[in-house]
Amino acid sequence: MVLHISDPHFGTERPFVVKALERLAHTQPFDLLILSGDITQRARTVEFNAARAFVDRLGIPSRLVIAGNHDIPLFDMATRVFLPYSRYCRSFGAELEPIHDTPELLAIGVRTTRRYRHIEGEVSRAQIERVAQHLQQAGKNQLRLVVTHQPVYVTHEVDREHLLRGHQNAISSWAKAGADLILGGHIHRPFVCALHDRITDLPRRMWAVQAGTAVSSRIRHDSSNSVNLIRYGFDDAPQRCVVERWDYDNNVDDFVLADSVDMQRSPACSDGGE
Repeated sequence: MVLHISDPHFGTERPFVVKALERLAHTQPFDLLILSGDITQRARTVEFNAARAFVDRLGIPSRLVIAGNHDIPLFDMATRVFLPYSRYCRSFGAELEPIHDTPELLAIGVRTTRRYRHIEGEVSRAQIERVAQHLQQAGKNQLRLVVTHQPVYVTHEVDREHLLRGHQNAISSWAKAGADLILGGHIHRPFVCALHDRITDLPRRMWAVQAGTAVSSRIRHDSSNSVNLIRYGFDDAPQRCVVERWDYDNNVDDFVLADSVDMQRSPACSDGGE
């Protein structure tokens, strides 16, 4: 099972929500933590240290972490220009596009931040092709995830300015290559969207899965703090996947199940389509 969190913005974290999320992590059999960016508020060393300590306390055996736009220094221009990911790398390792590959799961991280962009993200043709190649090599029953920071799809007009640049080509290419879910954050609006119902001629079933802000006070859209649980590897239904949204509830001081989407993935084919 995967715990997908995003946008904790350490430096603005709510301590009681941090503790509640740690409790959730300790009561579920997670195999992998996915953190889809905006780990910190201002990319300060003290914020990265706090984030790393939090991730360690979750006690999840494996992790896939990517940087968000807030994880590049904004005001320290010398560092932003010449060593934009140096503080991130000291806490979470030098690999900016990590991959997690097990017999049941393939998760591919994509660096969508750019030092020359403040908020917007982009994905290059080379990145799209690299991800597609990995997807095409996936095993028949592997759940195939791609992880970006900025969203590839939004459900509200106000969020359109935050769409990942290059998202249309990415969606088309990754669908053909066999992706099941594209995970993201950035807009602090949690949702699951069936892209095959929204985009014409998509060759397979594929979903956009957005996480809210996990523990930050920077809550938007009348949402609470929110994380996703992704269940897979069902013995009797290898193509089944369930995405649960868990929201922090002030009344009980805990994360509670808010929504669940049960998916039937498309079968894998040699050409990545159906």
